[in-house]
Amino acid sequence: MGILQIFTLLGALGMFLYGMNLMSSGLQKASGNKLRGFLSAMTSNPFKGVLTGLGITSIIQSSSATTVMVVSFVNAGLLTLYQAIGVIMGANIGTTVTAWLVSWLGFKADISILAVPLMLLGFLFSNSKKNQRQNIGELIVGFCLLFLGLSFMKESVPDLNSTPEVLEFVKTWSSYGFTSVLIFLAFGTVLTLVLQSSSATMAITLIMLSMGWIPFNMACAMVLGENIGTTITANIAASIGNTQAKRAAMSHTIFNLFGVVWALIFFTPFLALVGKIIELFGLPNPAAEGFVVTPKDAATSVAALYGLSMLHTLFNSINTIILVWFIKYIEKAVTWIIKSPKNQETEIFRLKYISAGPLSTPELATEQAFNEIIHFAEISRKGLGYTKLIIGEKNPDKFKELSEKLVKYEEISDRIEQEIATFLNALSAGDISETTSQKVKAMYKIIGELESLGDSGESISRILTRRNSHKKEFDAETIQNIEELVDAVDNAYQIMLNNLATVHNGESFEISNVYKAEEKINYLRNKIRDKEIEDIENNKKNYQTSVYYLDIVNNLERMGDFLINISQDLQRGYSSKN
Repeated sequence: MGILQIFTLLGALGMFLYGMNLMSSGLQKASGNKLRGFLSAMTSNPFKGVLTGLGITSIIQSSSATTVMVVSFVNAGLLTLYQAIGVIMGANIGTTVTAWLVSWLGFKADISILAVPLMLLGFLFSNSKKNQRQNIGELIVGFCLLFLGLSFMKESVPDLNSTPEVLEFVKTWSSYGFTSVLIFLAFGTVLTLVLQSSSATMAITLIMLSMGWIPFNMACAMVLGENIGTTITANIAASIGNTQAKRAAMSHTIFNLFGVVWALIFFTPFLALVGKIIELFGLPNPAAEGFVVTPKDAATSVAALYGLSMLHTLFNSINTIILVWFIKYIEKAVTWIIKSPKNQETEIFRLKYISAGPLSTPELATEQAFNEIIHFAEISRKGLGYTKLIIGEKNPDKFKELSEKLVKYEEISDRIEQEIATFLNALSAGDISETTSQKVKAMYKIIGELESLGDSGESISRILTRRNSHKKEFDAETIQNIEELVDAVDNAYQIMLNNLATVHNGESFEISNVYKAEEKINYLRNKIRDKEIEDIENNKKNYQTSVYYLDIVNNLERMGDFLINISQDLQRGYSSKN
């Protein structure tokens, strides 16, 4: 192969991968919310879960997108790990649809002839003012680029008759018996890791097989290797993620490794079964001894392509049929392998719902970000609990402990805000729909308000520390008034959390409760302030002590403002239904 031919092949591969990503992205943006609702409704038992995973992955052509949704729902408590494993099994079957599409349209029908005219339709749709049509346009363009890339890859692979040295090289690596099977299995694994796409590796394998570069049994070994490679990719992505993400990735690994083991043990009879099924289509048996793919002979080429796609489908289907009965044991195994952190308090202060790794499905990632914001709000409310405790604490050691906790919570708020903002930045950088963009803007504002709530708690701690350094104390009435105001703020917190939960369920909320909570806070603030000023004027209160008192009251009132801002941002950002 010449240098230009090599670069043409790599460029064609890039076009194929880009087309697949674009097609998947368009599909997700067009139907992501509906798919999320379908996923949460159709997983009441493992068999429904398998069918759900199969259906969704067949539609969006991305098992990784399905996995992202699954992990998000597990973390949100909408799906158990037990239910999620069934969906992941179905996703493995669904991803085999890609191989059939490529085998049928990319080789037999040569859809690339229609790809260029279809690009015009995609362009017209993408320039529409309607968001949904733009998403469909993106889908069409991605579909065209995928098959154009496949066509260019086929054309850039040289004919073996013109490069006999390549044929001899392949023959050498194919002549070691079962060792050759392991060599090509390893090659498929490494290639999937490099390309970060089992679908791309499958397409390359189909091309190599159709051109006669590799025999059918070695192509089958590569497919098995691809199933291992895709699990390694998932585990790398989840390695710095949360516990549930790691467990979901590990269940995928157990599923595929088990399948590869039995497929290798029964390699020869398994291939024979595939060959017999292909014979039923009236095509030559690709697993028969002496079968050779001849590019000019359509029958042998089609038989090999269909045989490889059939092996991929049978592998995942048989694996699912076997393991679907053992989901409970897989769940126990991954829970035992990946244990929950020993220090639970540390765990709740880390990102809980946002998965690590590449952000491959931005339209679906909003679910994770919103879950994280609810988690952030719950942590913020715990900080208010420590604020209430420190108000009347007279024991110096306990006061110091509570003060340090409030400082810690302020640092936690800063860190969580930064990490969610980083995730939202990556989300915004992707090609997202107008509706998702509106939600992201609202989430930016909400995390800013939550961070300000953390600052207020730490500010109250500093005011009380200064009061103590000046040997001042609050009387019982003052403490009671502050605690009453804290309770009013806590009620506003509860309303805000209820509103977040309501929006998360796809419903609208009544904002009048928010205004009532704010009115109560303002009423108590004004009542306290007027009474304290009157006491100062009548020399009933020490001025400096009153300054500390009113500073705390003002901070609590500002916390009420931050809480109402969150509900208002929520209503504006999610005015259209989830």
